[in-house]
Amino acid sequence: MVASLFVVGGARSGKSRYAVARSPAEGRIAFVATAEALDEDMARRIARHRAERPPHWTTIEVPLELVARLEKLEGTCDAFVVDCLTLWVANRLLRGDRDDAILDEANALARLIGRRRSSFTVVSNEVGEGVHPETAAGLRFRDLLGGVNQRVAAACDTVVLMVAGIPLTIKTPRAGS
Repeated sequence: MVASLFVVGGARSGKSRYAVARSPAEGRIAFVATAEALDEDMARRIARHRAERPPHWTTIEVPLELVARLEKLEGTCDAFVVDCLTLWVANRLLRGDRDDAILDEANALARLIGRRRSSFTVVSNEVGEGVHPETAAGLRFRDLLGGVNQRVAAACDTVVLMVAGIPLTIKTPRAGS
């Protein structure tokens, strides 16, 4: 069985570092980045994350059409690390996509993970435990990301919640799976 891992947690909780550390040491690994360097801070963050990854990994930038690109890459990689769903959802919202279209894409991602042709590690933020958003756009984003996270977490074998750099395993593979 090919394993899948969903890593979720707050900002700066160690999600990306954990996801990279838990990925296979060898093989054809694709790091699928959803971030875009639209400002200096994000450019620095992207550079830091890139430096933390093994040099033999391939980086693929996919800010919007995540599932279509992963389906094209299926069979060419042993493992995918998708970092992160939070920015992917934000990018889709900023483009003007409807909530149902984003949730349909999350369902398609869950099905892709469930096919078990490649190992998947998927990173996302947990935004439902923080401050209640003051704006309608903030509430929409929180609720939509929560729905996306639920779909992907359900498809993954293992779910880890990162808290202050500490991984808390909240779902493990069922016996006989």
